[in-house]
Parts: sequence; C-alpha cells; structure tokens
Amino acid sequence: MGDATACSSTCGDKIIKPIAVTPGEPAGIGPDLIITLAQQGWDAPLVVIADPDLLMARAQQLGLPLVITPYIKGEALQALPPGHLAVLPIALATPAKAGQLAPANAPYVITTLQRATEGCLQREFAALVTGPIHKGVINDAGIPFTGHTEFLAAQSRVDKVVMMLATPTLRVALVTTHVPLKAVSTYITRPHLTRIIEILHQDLQQKYQLPSPRILIAGLNPHAGEGGHLGDEEITVITPVIKELQQRHNWQLTGPLPADTLFTPRYLKNADAILTMYHDQGLPVLKYAGFGQAVNITLGLPFIRTSVDHGTALELAGSGKAEGGSLHCALLEAMQLANAQVKTAAIPAGA
Repeated sequence: MGDATACSSTCGDKIIKPIAVTPGEPAGIGPDLIITLAQQGWDAPLVVIADPDLLMARAQQLGLPLVITPYIKGEALQALPPGHLAVLPIALATPAKAGQLAPANAPYVITTLQRATEGCLQREFAALVTGPIHKGVINDAGIPFTGHTEFLAAQSRVDKVVMMLATPTLRVALVTTHVPLKAVSTYITRPHLTRIIEILHQDLQQKYQLPSPRILIAGLNPHAGEGGHLGDEEITVITPVIKELQQRHNWQLTGPLPADTLFTPRYLKNADAILTMYHDQGLPVLKYAGFGQAVNITLGLPFIRTSVDHGTALELAGSGKAEGGSLHCALLEAMQLANAQVKTAAIPAGA
C-alpha cells in the first residue's frame, strides 16, 4: 500500500503546542501505558488530562518512577525528561482500583474528553491522543455513550466523521462504525456514502499530504453483490456514488470490489486507503496485519485525533504486563500529523 502510516521511533521536528493525552478508563490499562511510555521521554510536549493521584498510585503499583509537573494553560511547555509527566488535573469521584470498574468514575472519563476537545478546538493543543475507554460502565452510569468517535463529533459539532485505522502497511476507513450488522444496509445511502468518501479524500489530502489519494471501495455484499443476485446496494448506491464523484472531481476511486479479494497485494499496491462498508468487514484484516501497531484516527474533525486499537484490558491493569505498542504508535502518528500541519501552515501562499 502506498505511503501508509509508519510507526517509527522518532517523530522528526518538534511540534510547538502540546499534545493532549487522555488515559481513558481509570481502572484499565490506559494509566499503565502512559506511565510506562513516560519512562522513555518524548520529542514533543505531552499533557496528560487525568487525576494526578491516580497516576502516582498506579506508578507505585507498577514500581516505576514518576514525577508530575502541573500543566498551566498559557505557559510554555517543553518536552520533559524520562519519568516525568505534565498533568492537567481532573479529579476522580472515587479512588480507582486497577481492574475494578466503578460507574461513579464515568463522569470523570467524560470530563477528561470534554476538556481535551475544548483545548483542541481552541488550538491550545496540537492534537489529541485517547486511551481505551469502557463504553459499558459509562452507559451503566446513566450516560448515553456510543464511543469516542461519535462523542468527539458531537462535541465538535460536525455532521459526520470517519473512523480510519492504520498500520505501517495499511489504512482502512469505515462507512459505518458501531452499528448492529442487521442495520448496516440502512446506512448505505447515497448521501451518507458520498459524505464519507468526501471526508476521507479531504483528510488524506490535508492531513496526509496525498495530492491525489487512491481509494479502493469495498462492496457491501458477498462478491460485491454478484451482479444483483446477492444484494443490490452495489448497483443502486455504491456504483452510482463512485461514478458521480469520479465525474465531478476526477478522483481516483476504484470499486465496488469484493471484500474477500480486495485485501490482496494486487490491489493494495495501488492504494492509499481502503473504504469498507462496516466495522468487521475491514478491521479484522487490519488487526491481523498489524495488531499492536495499529492506530485509530478520526477523520473529519477540526483537529487531529488518534487512539489505540485495543480495549481497557482490565485483567492486565496494574500488572505491568500491558503492551504499549499501539499507544506508542498513536502518539507518534499524532506528532507526525501535527508536524505536517505546522509545516503546511508555514508554507507561504503561492509557494
């Protein structure tokens, strides 16, 4: 696949504004991962939006050194040495115990996300990196919550966003996200699909500096509908949308293609991103190709947001056994995108 995201060990030039990091569920591995990754130091200023007492207690449980520097809005923040974290404090409702969910702390999780989003919208932060949350306990607390992607879209007041996951060799975006399989076809409409492709194309250009991105588009049904014998969404919706966008913009869109042959070298060598119709059509392939190095990127937001590709792993919280590869890659991806944005803004008009 052409120019896919690369989880490397350096982010290149240093960014100017800090990157906000939310650990997610306080009983999960999010705090562990941030504390562990803090031990190596970073080439960019990071601000962790969390309860400082939670981080100190978890560091002690993990047996890792941690020094917390309070984050003060408006003051210059430099990259900190290993073992140090800048923290914007948000208090827990009740002390968090590793591996034990507490509905009382669900509002805390929401508050950290709200503060991070506010900072990104106000250009206080260069990007947002989110740790894993537990949707169930948030809903158990009486807070309707579908997921990070939908929450950030609502907070940013944008009509639609696109979930895209990326590994060092593959980018996969989704037309529908957290939707029951039996309802997926009701979302495959011409207006919805058109808007999703527009957002994907725009952010591949603007955030990934791909002047003419090549996008492969999967069909919804087995064998892409088999000429209408296995479903007609390819005929009535997907093909007309592709043709219309090709004619209107001359974009490089290919499809609809059967999902069972789409993820083969023959196609991937000529693609910058794959668009699949639903969550489990594309993500199992992506996670098989690069689990632990995959990054979740939300396209269509007015700021950069990346996240891990895994859940809270409650059983590993506080054990020191959690793997930090995905968070490491999410941080690097956010830094690279932020750097690219700064460089683009620095180029004089007409240059």
